Amino acid sequence: METIASLTAKHANDGALAWIGIRPARREPVIARDAVTLNKAGLEGDHYQKEGKRTVTLIQEEHLSVIAALLGLNAVKPEQLRRNFVIRGINLIGLKSRQFEIGDAILEGTGICAPCSRMEEAFGYGGYTAVRGHGGITARVIKPGQIKIGDTVSAIK
Repeated sequence: METIASLTAKHANDGALAWIGIRPARREPVIARDAVTLNKAGLEGDHYQKEGKRTVTLIQEEHLSVIAALLGLNAVKPEQLRRNFVIRGINLIGLKSRQFEIGDAILEGTGICAPCSRMEEAFGYGGYTAVRGHGGITARVIKPGQIKIGDTVSAIK
């Protein structure tokens, strides 16, 4: 008989890294990168350098169109959501409390990445609520490494 643990350990597919963003300074625009060095405290060039549960933020690419639809927009850009990584093809919530690989690095999903009031600034009235439930996850860095767009994202069994 399957248990919740055995069911949640299964992923139909690996995912892929679709987008990388760094925030060079607080409240400054996010800058897209093709590759980045990830150290224990965060992404090289990102202003947020703190080892812990929220070192890296990830969002599901498939949720971008959902957020746009909830806002009545044709599309939203990853930069507007201020996450570090956009991932496609694997359910990020399934990586919460699990270790996973991206490129040379190993991360561990630590929790939900809830939206902040900046979503109202980015999207206007209702922006915060539109992102609720679609904000992705946070992660800590277990093993630093090089990460580039197109890298496979896979759960460690």
